[in-house]
Amino acid sequence: MSDWPCGISTGCFYQTPILEALPRVRDGGFTLIEVCSFPAHLDYHDRGRVDAAAGLMRELGIEANSMHAPFAEHIDISSGDYGQRENSVRELCLASEAAAALGCRYLVLHPGPEVEGKPSPEEWYWRMRHAADSLNRVATRCRELGMILLLENMLPHLLFGHASDMLWLLGAIRETNVGTCLDTGHASLSGDLPTVVHKLSGHLRMLHANDNRGNWDDHLPPGEGHIDWLSLICQLLKWRFQGPLILELAGHGTPDEIMERARRAREFLSELARRAEVECGA
Repeated sequence: MSDWPCGISTGCFYQTPILEALPRVRDGGFTLIEVCSFPAHLDYHDRGRVDAAAGLMRELGIEANSMHAPFAEHIDISSGDYGQRENSVRELCLASEAAAALGCRYLVLHPGPEVEGKPSPEEWYWRMRHAADSLNRVATRCRELGMILLLENMLPHLLFGHASDMLWLLGAIRETNVGTCLDTGHASLSGDLPTVVHKLSGHLRMLHANDNRGNWDDHLPPGEGHIDWLSLICQLLKWRFQGPLILELAGHGTPDEIMERARRAREFLSELARRAEVECGA
């Protein structure tokens, strides 16, 4: 586990301005974070606020591993509407510039629209082509800024909710500074979790670690849901995963309660990793 830094997404405080949330995170025992881009938390359009957050992070000794790019129904890089695609790419490039100002190594992005429904084979294909072309442009901007773009697997009722979609996209993007972020909760709900590390192993750079009980995307702390974490950690060890684990938790309870649950989750994963090294022969 010592090779897997464990951090936390500030998304658990998404309704709290980031300048108020950062001291809570540090006082809660975490110095590695993923920055949430929800407007009430951090408006990435406001460079003054971004710079203030970067300064406070330096003061507190907090490192920004990544920033989660914005996602909303109006941000759709796979849209058949040229104007919507252009506006979506523009927003994601602005977010990448904010991430670079915060010192992030990664920009994590939902590659598909936040719209339910399974497209026809024809629509699936043109949406995939549009997404790949748009992602290539965002990846180019990330490369210019010294960052890596990570595609996150989405929920199964959305486009790009399965590992096969992710692999198609990775093959279609020309830029090489592109990898994947595995959301354990999403993969569990899609049924991909038993094999997804093997399928994405050459591209996997980090995890969004969260749990659920099999019905909803609950974002529970690892160990509080139904995911078989020992099996997953054995997969990570087998395929020599070397990235960080970022706890992506729901913001239920007081700040102290949220951070206490995060600390318990970190210890749970640490204990399982030590056990896995023995039981899995890693």
